[in-house]
Amino acid sequence: MTIEQLAYSVDTFYLLMSAALVMWMAAGFSMLEAGMVRSKNTTEILVKNVLLYSIAGIAYLVIGYRLMYGTPNVETYAQQADFFFQMVFVATAMSIVSGAVAERMKLNSFLLFCLVLTAVIYPVQGSWSWGGGFLSELGFVDFAGSGIVHMAGAAAALAGVLLLGPRQGKYAEDGTSRAIPGANMPLATLGTFILWMGWFGFNGGSQLQLSGTDNANAIALVFVNTNAAAASGALGAFLLVRLKWQKADLTMILNGALAGLVAITAEPSAPTPLIACLIGLGAGVIVVGSILFLDRRGIDDPVGAISVHGVCGLYGLLLVAWTSADANILSQLLGAAAIFSWVFTASLVLWLFLKVTLGIRINASEERIGSDLTDCGVEAYPEFVSSKEN
Repeated sequence: MTIEQLAYSVDTFYLLMSAALVMWMAAGFSMLEAGMVRSKNTTEILVKNVLLYSIAGIAYLVIGYRLMYGTPNVETYAQQADFFFQMVFVATAMSIVSGAVAERMKLNSFLLFCLVLTAVIYPVQGSWSWGGGFLSELGFVDFAGSGIVHMAGAAAALAGVLLLGPRQGKYAEDGTSRAIPGANMPLATLGTFILWMGWFGFNGGSQLQLSGTDNANAIALVFVNTNAAAASGALGAFLLVRLKWQKADLTMILNGALAGLVAITAEPSAPTPLIACLIGLGAGVIVVGSILFLDRRGIDDPVGAISVHGVCGLYGLLLVAWTSADANILSQLLGAAAIFSWVFTASLVLWLFLKVTLGIRINASEERIGSDLTDCGVEAYPEFVSSKEN
């Protein structure tokens, strides 16, 4: 075996294993969302996550990958490995939507939206940067997808949430927000740790090659920075809520860790580990403020996905102009504006079409009973609680 053949094999294997880690993030989103919704909607959110991953896999295979990349000439690793790695990213973007619209969206409408987003909406904007399009030519930098994946998913989610409206009982008549606790905090915590683990494949795999000293060193730095940002994000959120409420709010701490991961994703290979800590710390603080701000504006996001992936995705993109010599603030702003404008507008049009034709919100009775019984016919916790009593 020649050195070139060995490098080809090593790089292909590394990309496939990184993709497998990112695929495992589907389990993380499933557990996080299942823990953050009420027990009467647990089975339905799990159904959504299984089906959205399945739809993403087929839609991106048949349409999305070619739309995003054309016919790429991949020579240093297997092209099928490249496809699989890119496919799990589009599934991640769609997973962001499922949590934000949880507990009041029709399953069929959600699945149809998933089909169009993964086949067309996401690949179009992905082609502008990772596919060598005009954003790439402008110098836009997004190493692993703070904007291309995370902010895009949040933009699609925001469009849906604005049309759906809040859950029943979320806001009092005077507009005051009411807390709706999730059913299972251990499950939400497990989901967060699974996502944290999967993120090493998400960011580390985006180096695309392991062979060679430079690639190996870059990947090692990416792992360290990814972990540092997540840990600092959790601490930043904890410190803020401790100061504000004198409580250690677990949901905010979990979202702080995820916010740090999203923020560092834009460029984890350039900052020093200490700078990565500062980036994560800032994201942990920002995500708490954003969740509170959106909640006060009547935007009901059960898992905080819009703040975690959208606001902190933008924050991460803008910081690249500070941490990377290859980026500038103008190109980062233009890239963020282009991605958000396209995904939000296209999603809003699609959501509106679905609302007019099929409807996107379940009726009041179904929402009161819970989607587990009305949509799935199976309760997640039948021995402990009956949705009929909720």
